[in-house]
Amino acid sequence: MFDTAAAKPLIEVKGLKMYFPITAGVFRAHVGDVKAVDDVSFTIYEGETLGLVGESGCGKSTCGRAILRLYEPTAGSVVIDGKDVLGADPGDLRRMRPKMQMVFQDPQASLNPRMTVAAIIGEPLDEHTKLSKSEKLARIYELMDQVGLNRDFANRYPHEFSGGQRQRIGIARALALNPKFIVCDEPIAALDVSIQAQVVNLLEELQDRLGLTYLFISHDLSMVRHIADRVAVMYLGQIIELSPRDAIYAEPLHPYTQALLSAVPEPDPEAEKTRRRIILTGDVPSPANPPKGCNFCTRCPKVFARCRVEEPKLTEVFPGRFVSCHLYDQTAGATAAPGATPST
Repeated sequence: MFDTAAAKPLIEVKGLKMYFPITAGVFRAHVGDVKAVDDVSFTIYEGETLGLVGESGCGKSTCGRAILRLYEPTAGSVVIDGKDVLGADPGDLRRMRPKMQMVFQDPQASLNPRMTVAAIIGEPLDEHTKLSKSEKLARIYELMDQVGLNRDFANRYPHEFSGGQRQRIGIARALALNPKFIVCDEPIAALDVSIQAQVVNLLEELQDRLGLTYLFISHDLSMVRHIADRVAVMYLGQIIELSPRDAIYAEPLHPYTQALLSAVPEPDPEAEKTRRRIILTGDVPSPANPPKGCNFCTRCPKVFARCRVEEPKLTEVFPGRFVSCHLYDQTAGATAAPGATPST
C-alpha cells in the first residue's frame, strides 16, 4: 500500500477552474460559462498513481489537460516539483515541459500519420535536446525496447500498427525526455479488452523501473482498482470524494460513489447474484447551469433541504478520506457513519 506520509508531494493543485465562455448574438456577447472544471484541489505524491474517475463529460480529461497547461485555466494554481506551471512565462514553461508529459486517449488521433515511428518518438528529442543523430537513434531504440516494440519497425508508419502498438508508441514518446509526471488520459479506452491489461501492466512496470508518478484518468473502475493507489471521484466538474483505493472500494462514502461502484460487475458469480444496484434517476445537469447547492442534489437518493441551498466543501472526515457531502459535515454535529441516511 502506498504511504503518503512517507512521500513528498510532487503535484499540488489548488482551486483549479477551467471555464469555457458561452457567447451569443451578432457581437458574440459573453452570456455564461461552461464550468468544465470548477474549484478542484488535490495533491499527488512522488511515485504514486492517482486514479481520476467519473462518468463521461464530468471534466476528467479537461482537468488533466489544464494541469499540464495544454488548456489555459481560468483560475487556480498548479505546482509541479516545486515550480508554478500556471504562472510560468512561455520560456519557463518550455523548460518545464520535459518533466510533465501526457499519454492521449486515442492513439490513432495523437500520432502524425505522415511520420515514421522513429520520427514520432524522436520529435521531443529534436525539440528539447542537442543529441547527435547517432545518440538520438540509440535513444529511440532504447525507448522502443522499454515499451516492447521491435526495433525493425522504426521506419514504419502508425497505420501499420495495431491499437495496442500505437499506444506503446505514444508511451515511448512520453518517456523520451525522462519525465517525472505523466497524465494518462484514458490510455486504454480505445483498445481491445485483451490489449488493455498489457498496456496497464506496461505502465506499472515502467513506474517501478523509472519512478514515475501518474494521474490515471479513466471511467473503467475495475482497471483503476488495479493500478491506482488513491482514487478521486469527479462529478460535474468537482471532486466529490478522494480516498485510498482499498477504502473507497470497500466502503464508499459519497452517495454518487456508492451508485458508481454498485454498477461494477463482480467476477464471482455468487457475489454477482447478491449485488445491489443503485439506480440514479434523472440526467446529469448541464455544466453551463449547475444546480444551486450541491451539484448532485438533483439525483441524490439521500438529499435533504440543506443540500439544495448550500454547496458542500471537500473535507477530511476520516484519516486520509475526503468527501464533499453534508452527510459528513462535522459542523452540523457528529460525523455520520458511512451509508447513514439523515432525517429530513
